[in-house]
Amino acid sequence: MAGIELRSAAFNDHAFLPDRYAKAGENVSPPLAWSGVPGDTAELLLLCEDPDAPTGTFLHWLVTGIDPLSTGVDSGQTPPGGRPHTNGFGEEGWGGPQPPVGDDAHRYFFRLYALPESLPLSEGATADDVREAAERAALADGTLVGRYQR
Repeated sequence: MAGIELRSAAFNDHAFLPDRYAKAGENVSPPLAWSGVPGDTAELLLLCEDPDAPTGTFLHWLVTGIDPLSTGVDSGQTPPGGRPHTNGFGEEGWGGPQPPVGDDAHRYFFRLYALPESLPLSEGATADDVREAAERAALADGTLVGRYQR
């Protein structure tokens, strides 16, 4: 599968996310930039999840319908054309890192998928369901990992 380059001006791959993006901080989404989206992409899907959460994979951000011609999103914004969904906190849009106090650093996987068509997401779809469906359908994808510890 082709690769999308996904990066952030706020943190490097596998580096720590600044406190302002955390739930207890300003709780704003980090800026992201991407390149390498295939020309036949119908839409982009953005997902951020924490696989280290004590109750299983925790969804921090899910945005569908992102304009395939877009090249990024500013901090605290929804990607162009995107529709934010409910996160693991029960809120729409971004929900910043909030690992339990005393836990080792958690990993936050930002994944961008180039899709040939919209994914049919059922009500109550889990982060794992969405990721698996996106991985099956994707023309290309890119991953950026941030870490956070309280």
